[in-house]
Amino acid sequence: MSTQHSTGKPDRSNALARAPFNLEHIGAGLVFAEALPDLAAALDPVNGKNAAVVQAPPGTGKTTLVPPLLANLLFSGEATAGPVSRIVVTQPRRVAARSAARRLAALDKSRLGDRIGYTVRGESHTGPDTVIEFVTPGILLRRLLADPGLEGTAAVVLDEVHERGLETDLLLGMLTEVRQLRDDLTLVAMSATLDAPRFAALIGSGDGGERDGDGPVPVVGCASALYPLDVRWAPAPSLRLDEHGVTRSFLQHVADTSAAAHSELLAENPQADALVFVPGAWEVSHVAARIRSRAGAGTEVLELHGQIDPRDQDRAVSGRSAGDKPRIIVSTSLAESSLTVPGVRLVIDSGLAREPRRDAARGMSGLVTVSCSRASAEQRAGRAARQGPGLVVRCYDERTFGASPAHQTPEISVADLTAAALVLACWGSPGGDGLALPDAPPRTAMADAQTVLRDLGAVDAAGAVTALGKTLARIPADPRLARALLDGSRVVGVRTAAEAVALVSGDHRAPGADLTRLLTALRSGRDPGDRRWAEDVRRMQDLVRREHPKEQTSRADDLVPADVAGADAVGFVIGLAFPDRIARRVPGDGPERYLLSSGTRAGLPAGSPLTGHEWLAVAEVTRAQGRDAAGTGAVIRSAAPLSDDTAEAAARHLLTDTVEARFVSGRVTARRERRLGAIVLSSTPVRPSAEEGKPAVARALEQEGLGVIGFSPAADALRRRMALLHRELGEPWPDVSERSLLARLDDWLAPELNALASGASVNGIDLTEPLRRLLPWPEASRMGELAPERLTVPSGSHVRIAYPEPDDDGGRPVVAVKLQECFGWAETPRVIQGRVPVLFHLLSPARQPLAVTDDLASFWAGPYLQVRAQMRGRYPKHPWPEDPWSAKATAKTKARM
Repeated sequence: MSTQHSTGKPDRSNALARAPFNLEHIGAGLVFAEALPDLAAALDPVNGKNAAVVQAPPGTGKTTLVPPLLANLLFSGEATAGPVSRIVVTQPRRVAARSAARRLAALDKSRLGDRIGYTVRGESHTGPDTVIEFVTPGILLRRLLADPGLEGTAAVVLDEVHERGLETDLLLGMLTEVRQLRDDLTLVAMSATLDAPRFAALIGSGDGGERDGDGPVPVVGCASALYPLDVRWAPAPSLRLDEHGVTRSFLQHVADTSAAAHSELLAENPQADALVFVPGAWEVSHVAARIRSRAGAGTEVLELHGQIDPRDQDRAVSGRSAGDKPRIIVSTSLAESSLTVPGVRLVIDSGLAREPRRDAARGMSGLVTVSCSRASAEQRAGRAARQGPGLVVRCYDERTFGASPAHQTPEISVADLTAAALVLACWGSPGGDGLALPDAPPRTAMADAQTVLRDLGAVDAAGAVTALGKTLARIPADPRLARALLDGSRVVGVRTAAEAVALVSGDHRAPGADLTRLLTALRSGRDPGDRRWAEDVRRMQDLVRREHPKEQTSRADDLVPADVAGADAVGFVIGLAFPDRIARRVPGDGPERYLLSSGTRAGLPAGSPLTGHEWLAVAEVTRAQGRDAAGTGAVIRSAAPLSDDTAEAAARHLLTDTVEARFVSGRVTARRERRLGAIVLSSTPVRPSAEEGKPAVARALEQEGLGVIGFSPAADALRRRMALLHRELGEPWPDVSERSLLARLDDWLAPELNALASGASVNGIDLTEPLRRLLPWPEASRMGELAPERLTVPSGSHVRIAYPEPDDDGGRPVVAVKLQECFGWAETPRVIQGRVPVLFHLLSPARQPLAVTDDLASFWAGPYLQVRAQMRGRYPKHPWPEDPWSAKATAKTKARM
């Protein structure tokens, strides 16, 4: 039976729907059946106990038994007339929801879609009599936003909360709030790990002590259902990962190990199946193909991942009939938990997983291949020992296992949070404020997500959701794709826009990163995922026709080329969704490199059909190394080509037309640049105006200091004198250190800066006069007296005083003069009102240093005699009197005297 889910309340009697479930029959052989009395006691609706956490290892039967137990507890006393309330059970994956519903319906001996049904994206098997409904977290999130009270729902079971999926975390916080308003809503969280006490405390924290009392809600557990499990280690001789990702040699090792181990096991147990874990869909296909070539016709090799047809997924997780061939099922982590694959006695584990990661610096997010956590490895291994003794072969060593993280990283900590931020805004908790979440979202990631939502018009400046935001939340796609669906449909048509959005939001792999080639395959029906994609397209079309806000202004109404069609149309829609990822080819020899409008550089996969296209609208780009990344550190995983006009139309808010001025070689030069984000569209030399040149001059001064202009000898001498005055006397003499001068440029250098900004050369600027603008008046009139430029010595010469560097806190003014010019000078001169003695560098006739002193009297009385003895023979033409006190000071030789 296949009907659309409805929260309406059919006005008719249905005794069959409320008939108790036969728990004895359903729970036969399941370990968790022994824990049912404990759970029933913990969930006593008569006494207001309606929250608990179930902690039970995989395979114990909690997913099968808890929902019918709740139905019996909650509905056994109801009258047979009136609407049927539901038990809603979340499963993290669509295949798990379908499998759990089918299994429970079979055990209940009822038809799927009657008492027991499921709803996943694009598919619903429920009816008005459905009591237990299995759904994915995304389905329940949208129901909560549409109906925050969950009318018609008596209980919610959140399964596999330990996986820490982002949507499940959000549901946990939101449902905890719902329970504060609805005393009758039962909430059960189910975990397969020891995190259960944490979830119990979290749910209990939202109760406010009204129903269950303060503190955690009850935790009900049971023993493991696992049979004895043998663990073997079979590390590969080569690396598991390199710069390209998972190595082919490692995948071959996994395939060969799987085929050999299964063949060995079949000799002991001809009915045994094997389950092989690899990280992604491509690896599943590669390993499955090699196993088929090794295992022979006597073994059936099945693939299990999110991109295959739902019928093939269901077949892989269903038990085989008598007479069927033994099976090897190659799967992603999809089969890790939440469902049991019957018949599996052997697990081959690559130890790898795909997890979401967000690269804020490059504006990228996506899945990356990492070592799986130890908890995940144990869950995988447990698949082999659910129905009998089993064997797990780990294709890595014990040291690698020990170095792996204990638990999987919570998705909320590493994923892009744009969709989550929209859900929280719609719920009335912008940013997650006040919501009891297992982990608070990272502030930076949440702030970035809220910025994206504001740019989309989904939230206002305060973070509150807008009417458009509520519309976007009803579309099962990333908010950016949802907005592109609405805007793009006005330009390229509803069907084309829906096809593009379904293409990007679905579980599809673009060959060679080419989305247009994938679209052609999906349209033709050659791709195995074409049926699901077609259903997504139809659903997107219906949503646009139903939700399109006529009053909203489209971002694509203007500047749109008239010929947007074909591959360009797909690129246009993707560009509307991700304008920061519109990319242009970087010219030059070598591998194909692209510059994204965000400023990130990325390469195309080797041999991509997109090679040579000038413009691309990129849907996914991830960090990578090696040949595909073309030396950029990132690789384009999916994209569609588009023209330059279409690129500009899709991201017109990123278009700028500015004059970029630069200070180069002592002069400001400028170019008029037209840009699409970081992509330069055109660049033409122009003459800068003063306003355009000022930022360039300011940047140069900030980076290189006043040395950009340079101090002439006169300016340098003046600055040194001013610095000493400030050091010794303080205010009002100004601080002329580099830092201080740069801090007050407008006070002393404004005319010269304007000249430089207008294109003048630094060669025409002398900083002497600008520095004089800083001199205090009337004190400046005494500057020659306080800090004279020259010193008159006994010979009559006027010798320049060398003042210390402005940043030299202990420097002294220096006079370098020939020794003979100072004969008879007893008292050392001082400057700055006698505060600072002058330091003399007494020179030879060849102007070589002979002595340094600031005490001339002491020099003449002692050291002079030694200098005289050494120099009189070397310079006989110059006077070296025995008595320097009475000798005449001179700059001349003896003959000229």
